[in-house]
Amino acid sequence: MKVPMINRRIWTSSLAILALHGSRAFADNYPDKPIKLVVPYPPGASSDALARLIGSRLSINLSQSVIVDNRAGASGNIGSDYVAKSMADGYTILLGTDATHTSNMSLVANPPYHPINDFTALTMAATNPVVLVSHPSVHASDLNSLIAAVKANPNLGLYGSSGTGSPHHLAGELLKRRTASPFEHVPYKGGGPALNDVLGGQIPLLFASLITVLPHIQAGRLKALGFTGLQRYDELGGVPTIAETLPGFEMNSWLAFFGPANLPIGIAQRLNSELVKALQNIEIKAKLASSGLFVVANSMKECREMVERDFRDRARLIKDANIKAE
Repeated sequence: MKVPMINRRIWTSSLAILALHGSRAFADNYPDKPIKLVVPYPPGASSDALARLIGSRLSINLSQSVIVDNRAGASGNIGSDYVAKSMADGYTILLGTDATHTSNMSLVANPPYHPINDFTALTMAATNPVVLVSHPSVHASDLNSLIAAVKANPNLGLYGSSGTGSPHHLAGELLKRRTASPFEHVPYKGGGPALNDVLGGQIPLLFASLITVLPHIQAGRLKALGFTGLQRYDELGGVPTIAETLPGFEMNSWLAFFGPANLPIGIAQRLNSELVKALQNIEIKAKLASSGLFVVANSMKECREMVERDFRDRARLIKDANIKAE
């Protein structure tokens, strides 16, 4: 027997209302057991430090244990894939990065997850400012004079990074393309070896996280020429952004919280609210700033839009530059 159209509409609407009330009831009881916060990198990384700070605050605010679970491997893909395939109940969340949710997808054959479709974006946690520095022997005081020097002498365009496909590498590739200058990438396995070589004069330039190079800039062992984000930083207020010379230039390193896809909206909103509250805690912001991380703490929509934009833009840049994983 066919159900009349009017009855079907009432039935569908009733199901939607029940689902909404069910989601709210689920959120009201959430959390009633420990939450697992997955970090896809080993202990000691900046992501691990942030996770433990925020996890401790969440434990207090939610009156429930938050367990940091380090699942390192495959440049962060193993831990990220674990969360993508976890139950969407709010008890397993991820602290992902621009690597796990943008660059890796273009550098790995057959990635195990989709960074947009397989996750619920909760909030952008923090950015890790990237700065272009030079050895003091490079006769350039700003970006324009550096570009002129590199065009006159391509050997001055050699720049180090923490590794192929990193935001440090991609910042240099973007600069090369935006200025039609012969900048050339010198890949390293980690920021430490790259830093040592620019300090020793083996390479003239380096894109690096601010926290890594700040003491050397302050001591005069390196010159800061520009930030790759859209804002200056108090620690180096006189150093401009590259975007001030090249409008629209941006290449951020960031960390963000995610849940599995299809996380109930009530749970997702609760997590966003609690994560933002924890990130905006004055003591936590100060501790993160001392580690070179600057809090963002935005909405779910803003977080997703940032991830989508960077995923799209970096995929295009990696493809156009024919960048391959080492």
